[in-house]
Amino acid sequence: MKTNIVILLMAISIPFMFYQCGGSKKMSSAKEVETPLSGEQYQSNEKYFRAVQSGESPNMATAKKIALQNAKTQLAGNIQSTIKAVTEEYVNQRNVADATEFEQKFEQLSRSVVNQKLSNVSIKGKKVFEEESGNYVYWVAIEASKDAVLNGINSSI
Repeated sequence: MKTNIVILLMAISIPFMFYQCGGSKKMSSAKEVETPLSGEQYQSNEKYFRAVQSGESPNMATAKKIALQNAKTQLAGNIQSTIKAVTEEYVNQRNVADATEFEQKFEQLSRSVVNQKLSNVSIKGKKVFEEESGNYVYWVAIEASKDAVLNGINSSI
C-alpha cells in the first residue's frame, strides 16, 4: 500500500513539473527582463521540488527573510498541489469507502510533513542587489528533496 502511494506520487508529480500555462500572446514593445536564478538548475525536476523568490527591504537581513519566506510559501504550495492531485487520482482509481474523509486526512497528514520538511530546505543559490534607492533586493532559490518529502509522508501513514 505504501509503495503504491509513493509510486503514484512520483508518477503524477513528474508531468506537473513540465506543465506550462499559456496560449498565444501578443508581443508588445516591452523589453524582456532576465530574472536572477532563472536557469534550469533552479527549476523542479524528478529529484527536487524547487522555488525561486525575492524580497526587498532597506535592511539586507529583512530582505533575506522576506525572500526565504516567499520561497518557502511557493515551495509548500507546489508540494501541496502535487499531493492533492495524487490523492484525487488515487481516490478515483481505488474504491475508497469514504473518499472525502480519506482525502482530508491524507492532505492534513501531508501538510504536517511538508511543514516539517520545509524547516530543512537547502539553499540552491542566492543573489543580492542594492537598488539606487538604497533598498536591498535578495533573490533566493531553495530546494527540498522529493524523496525526503515522500518518505516523510510514507513513514507517517
